[in-house]
Amino acid sequence: MIFKTNKTDEDLWAPISDIMSALMIVFLFISVSYMINVKKDKDEIEKIKDQIEEIAVTYQRKQIDLYNDLKNEFADDLEKWGAEIDSQKLSFRFKEPEVLFDAGSSNIKPKFKNILNDFFPRYITKLYDEKYKNDIEEIRIEGHTSSEWQYKTTDMQAYFYNMELSQNRTRAVLEYVLNNTIIKFNNDKKDWIKATTTANGLSSSKLIFSDDETAKEDKEKSRRVEFRVLTSADTAIVKILNIGR
Repeated sequence: MIFKTNKTDEDLWAPISDIMSALMIVFLFISVSYMINVKKDKDEIEKIKDQIEEIAVTYQRKQIDLYNDLKNEFADDLEKWGAEIDSQKLSFRFKEPEVLFDAGSSNIKPKFKNILNDFFPRYITKLYDEKYKNDIEEIRIEGHTSSEWQYKTTDMQAYFYNMELSQNRTRAVLEYVLNNTIIKFNNDKKDWIKATTTANGLSSSKLIFSDDETAKEDKEKSRRVEFRVLTSADTAIVKILNIGR
C-alpha cells in the first residue's frame, strides 16, 4: 500500500527556515553580548590605565621633590663624603671603599662612623617629612661588593663569600645608625625608622661597569654602601594590574 502525503517542498522548507531564523537570532544575541563585553573590557582597561598614569605622575613628582630636597640638604657634603645621589633610584651612594671598611672586614671605619653621625639624622628628617613618610615603604641599606675575593676561589665561591661580607657590613651599618645616631628622636620617629629600615647584602649582583668601550667591571666603584628609598607607588601599580587581570 502506498501512502501519499500532502506536504509539498515548500512545506518541508518552512521548519528549516524557522530554525535558521532562530539560529540567526541566537548569533545576533551572541554578537551583541560580545560587543558589550568588549566595550566593557575596553572601559575597564581605560580606567586602569588612567589610575596607573595618575599614580605614575604622582610618584614621579614626589620622587623629583624628594631628590631635590636631598640634593639641597647635602649639596655641601657630597664631595667630601665621596657620595652621590641617584635621581632615578632615589639612592644615596657612598662610593669610596677605603673610607667605609677595611678589605674583607665588616668593622665600620671611624671616618665612616663620623659621616653616618652627620648624615643619617638629617637623611631621616627629610624622609619623615609629612610630604613623604606615608609613601615610603622601605629604607634599604644596601651593601655591594666587587666580584673578586682576596683568596683563590671560584666565581661562585667568591659570590657567596662576598654575600656574607656584604650582609655583615649592612647589618653593622644598621646597628650603628639605630644605636648611635637617632638618640634625640622621639619614640614615634624611632619606631618608624625601625619598622622601615632594612639591611640588604647584595654581594656582587649589582656591579658597576666602566663607561668606556671595554665596559669592564669597575671594582672600586662596585664596593659601596647605598641608602635607597622604596615607595608605595610600585605596590599600588601591582595591585591595580592584578585587579585588571
